[in-house]
Amino acid sequence: MRWYAYVAYFFGGVFLVNAIPHSVSGVLGRAFPSPFSSPPGQGATALVNVLWGTFNLVVGYLLVSRVGTFDLRRTREVLVVGAGGLLMAVMLAQLFGPLYGGA
Repeated sequence: MRWYAYVAYFFGGVFLVNAIPHSVSGVLGRAFPSPFSSPPGQGATALVNVLWGTFNLVVGYLLVSRVGTFDLRRTREVLVVGAGGLLMAVMLAQLFGPLYGGA
């Protein structure tokens, strides 16, 4: 497996995890900060979050499934995707925890 496939898998995990809060907030009709929030740091509309979450899901899927030959039975590949996802989850928890009472 080429090195760049592992980089793609790592960032695929990042995008897949980032899709979760945006998609869930959007489906629940709640505002949630996104790169398109106006003013920055404020929650974007539910529709914007659904679209941003879907974009993240598609990019994550493409990075994991179209780069290299990802196989769920290869532990190293799954760990790399999981490491990217875990890193993003920890960063999101630290960023949004204080804002939403989860300190």
